Amino acid sequence: MSAFGQVTFGSSAANYNPNKDMEVPSPPTDSISSLTWSPTSNLLVATSWNNQVLCWDVQANGQAIPKAAVTMEKPILCSAWSSDGTAVFAGGCDNGVKMWNLATNQQQQVAQHAAPVRHCFYNPQMSMLITGSWDKTIKYWDLRSPNPVHTQQLSERVYAMDCSHPLLVVGTADRQIQVYNLAQPQQPYKQLVSPLKYQTRSIACFPDQAGYLVGSIEGRVAVQHVEDSLQAKNFTFKCHRDGNDVFAVNSMAFHPQYHTFVTAGSDGAYNFWDKDSKQRLKAMAKSTLPITAGAFSKDGSIYAYAVSYDWSRGAAEHNPATAQNHILLHSPQESEVKGRSRTTRR
Repeated sequence: MSAFGQVTFGSSAANYNPNKDMEVPSPPTDSISSLTWSPTSNLLVATSWNNQVLCWDVQANGQAIPKAAVTMEKPILCSAWSSDGTAVFAGGCDNGVKMWNLATNQQQQVAQHAAPVRHCFYNPQMSMLITGSWDKTIKYWDLRSPNPVHTQQLSERVYAMDCSHPLLVVGTADRQIQVYNLAQPQQPYKQLVSPLKYQTRSIACFPDQAGYLVGSIEGRVAVQHVEDSLQAKNFTFKCHRDGNDVFAVNSMAFHPQYHTFVTAGSDGAYNFWDKDSKQRLKAMAKSTLPITAGAFSKDGSIYAYAVSYDWSRGAAEHNPATAQNHILLHSPQESEVKGRSRTTRR
């Protein structure tokens, strides 16, 4: 198995790290498309448009040690871990998903679509890999079989998707939101037009599966509940804005212990929120680069986020010779991620 790089520490140079978070060594050399943590350890995986999947072992002190790397044929858009933490699934522009065994360094094709795979999740309760693609389908895969167990046709390309069993929520290119109860994946449990007026960029399921978040390219998040009886609790709020400038909400993730959440955007900021008291818990200093992906470690002690170009300003704003790509590790203080009533002062 190949390792890579030397251990380095964070820097606030060029203000890509204004919060002085720990820096992961030897990041990808192109835009970072996904970050995922192992469910069993502090192994962190990143995928990139440079066709690579990289893995680090993050120590208790926040230092990340390069562990393994593999290069695939085309840009990678998504990643997921097996439930036992022994394998990584990576999908993308080769229209498939490969399973990378970390112990043997072997790759095995486990899913195939007719267009790039935008999202993938391993569901341990079903013992299946779930994939969402720009070919306008969701597919369910038993890893022992080369053919999907079920193919769900959608109205448009999959742009955003999240899974917290038995809840699966998918956002498509036509702003449709489909909610599935995975006890019956053959048909949507709910189907609606996004409550946000602009393109869906990110989705995150509540940890209690009672609802989900929808983030858009217009600096806005919708807090949605699944059941009709809870619709009165739905609301939207503005975020990732600067005057008249609005930015995409590229990533959202719930804290595994406190069930508050973080949003990260094209403006280079990540903010912590409490949906139950409808307030922002902490606004972090903005990076000079967009944040393209973010994820909490399994116990919530580390928030990993990627700063790199997200193409929100088109190709004219991208210079490969000077482009920067970094992965940073933030250790949240309890005051940043623990929910509080609105009467509690910061």
